[in-house]
Amino acid sequence: MSAPSVVRVTAMGREHADEVLTIYRLGIDEGDATFETAAPTWEHFDATKLPDHRHVAVDDSGRVLGWVAAVTVSDRCVYVGVVEHSVYVHPDARGRGVGSALLSALIASTEAAGVWTIQSGVFPENTGSLALHRRAGFRVIGTRERIGRHHGVWRDVVLIERRSPVVA
Repeated sequence: MSAPSVVRVTAMGREHADEVLTIYRLGIDEGDATFETAAPTWEHFDATKLPDHRHVAVDDSGRVLGWVAAVTVSDRCVYVGVVEHSVYVHPDARGRGVGSALLSALIASTEAAGVWTIQSGVFPENTGSLALHRRAGFRVIGTRERIGRHHGVWRDVVLIERRSPVVA
């Protein structure tokens, strides 16, 4: 994948499905992105991600460079303003501002919808993701030690969140 001359963020749609799931699989294969071991079908992905809070970054040819999506954390009314997100960037597009552009789009869409907290869990070994999130205003709120087994190995998860300064 060559360096993109232009990175544009747009709403994720069915037309992006194959590339989104390929990027997801690449992240899974690297071993430090998720506890998941296989990417879901598009139908499952589409049904579980919030439609107004999923975006793709594309280059000037329309190729998907990365994606971000959010899910609700609870159906209880007190958590209506809290979402959990995932962000994935194609390995060949990293270090070019793609992740930052995606997080900016997510922050804009969630704040416009009245969401006050975006949260996630990141493996501590995923230092690139932790640095990306720190630059976007996320903070570490703690570490869940040995929270799950991944390929037979206990893994910690660093909990991060971003509280909106404009949604009270």
